[in-house]
Amino acid sequence: MDLISKHNVVHRFERRQLLIAINCVAGLAIFFFGYDQGMMGSVNVSIDYGVNRMGFGIIDPDADVAQVKVNNALLQGGIVSVYYLGTLVGCLLGGWIGEKVGRIKVMALGAIWGVIGASLQTSAMNPSWMICARLVNGIGTGMLNVIVPVWATETASHTSRGQFVAIEFTLNIFGVVVAYWLGFGCSFVGGGKSPFVWRFPIAFQIIPLLFLFVIVFFFPESPRWLVKVGREAEARYILGRLRGEDEYGLAEAEFQDIRNVAELEKKSGKVNSYFFMFWDVMPKWMGGGTSGNLHIGRRVQLVIWLQILQEWIGIAGVTIYANDIFNQAGYSVFKSRWIAGINDISYMFSTLIAVFTLDRLGRRVTLYWGCVVMGISMFLAGGFSRLSQNNQDDPHLKGAYGAAGAAFTFVFTAGFGATWLTVPWLYPAEIFPLQVRAKGNAWGVVGWSIGNGWTVLLLPTMFKNISEKTFYVFGACNAISIPIVWAFYPESNQRTLEEMDLLFADNSWFTWDAERTFARLKEENPDLVQAAQRHQSVVSGNLDALEKGRQRSLVPGQKGSPDGSDTNEKA
Repeated sequence: MDLISKHNVVHRFERRQLLIAINCVAGLAIFFFGYDQGMMGSVNVSIDYGVNRMGFGIIDPDADVAQVKVNNALLQGGIVSVYYLGTLVGCLLGGWIGEKVGRIKVMALGAIWGVIGASLQTSAMNPSWMICARLVNGIGTGMLNVIVPVWATETASHTSRGQFVAIEFTLNIFGVVVAYWLGFGCSFVGGGKSPFVWRFPIAFQIIPLLFLFVIVFFFPESPRWLVKVGREAEARYILGRLRGEDEYGLAEAEFQDIRNVAELEKKSGKVNSYFFMFWDVMPKWMGGGTSGNLHIGRRVQLVIWLQILQEWIGIAGVTIYANDIFNQAGYSVFKSRWIAGINDISYMFSTLIAVFTLDRLGRRVTLYWGCVVMGISMFLAGGFSRLSQNNQDDPHLKGAYGAAGAAFTFVFTAGFGATWLTVPWLYPAEIFPLQVRAKGNAWGVVGWSIGNGWTVLLLPTMFKNISEKTFYVFGACNAISIPIVWAFYPESNQRTLEEMDLLFADNSWFTWDAERTFARLKEENPDLVQAAQRHQSVVSGNLDALEKGRQRSLVPGQKGSPDGSDTNEKA
């Protein structure tokens, strides 16, 4: 294949070896994401950073190790949370660029942008400098967050998408672990007061980013994006290598399905813009409904709220306040720190559960059992925390109840790592049509940015005013999430990316209607490839026609529907 560089790994590897190589590169990008999140935990307690440079605290006189006691939480929270404003901008920018120039180039751009942001943070001398640097760093992270899951899902087989993305998020939490223990080790340099304590952990992330920038150009572009932009020869070759020469027939069938569905989707026109994707959920008299039975607006709302729910089920609170919980158990500051580090390690290993169960149980069941485990853990952690506070005069009971509360934070993070960590990132990369997949995933990152920013700003106030009852709020959010997922989130597991348009064809938001329509359309169109080759849609133009077994265009404006109408003009 002369169109692809001879140095590209697609010529050397095929099938599972090629998928593993792709997954390693995607995992490297996600490792940076985890490291960048975990890094600030140790940076914020650095004396030189918090007291001398940023000025949001004083040296804690009661701690058994040198650390910062915050007296300006607004400044500290602002420096941390502005990063999520950057990720919001970066994901929208990365999604837009990714649809035009491809997945690989956006990954390279995100990596080099992250290097610039990390360099600025490493050299920061005051709060204004650090805020600008965090914003720049967030933009690079947002680009990687939006494009890496898309690249991974577009290359993986539909039978193993969940497994490969779950592996990437094992590396994500490995990044958190490396950041935590590197910061912990650096905290002893110069008695904890040296600038090295915080500057080195920030600078360390430059190494994987530079490696990612160099190596990503040796990897294949998404075959689905190549089909979208008309580079079909490259797409066919890459898809053949991904599926294997001995399964060339299956690869060719998948290629034909991608190509013909992509041709139909191209006629969706103005639904490709961020505004029309978001506004599509509104009624037609308000200018919504422009995507017809693709229901892009519904999918946008689903991925935004799934990511917001991910933050409000409690992970942000446990991550930020783990040390306080361990302190209540009677542990010293030093011991609380290394116990929190052990919690991160168990968190990382828990993600391996998703690697082996996500494609077996499906996305919905995974979310269900995660909510059960995490919800119970939050209620019990809150209860034991209160009992610990009520027994201040009895050190034995105080420590016992505190230890029980600390144990349930371990259970919670393990439950989260096995379930909710991965699905809210995988689901957006699966359910959108090819024409807007990167932009659709960007809306998921928007939800994540909103959820994170929201919790980071509110949690200090919540813990100050309602203390351990904050954990009850998290427990309630877990309980509420179960019926929400059951009612509104149809199963994407073991379905091809091209079948997602069938899954969202029904006008109803409810999963039982979506599944019934999906099953009927599959029965009426057993060969999706041949249907697409005839330029007939597998999605009905309206439900009445569906009941009669009539087929209309997948895309608004597709001519050739039974009544010869152009639905895009009517919209």
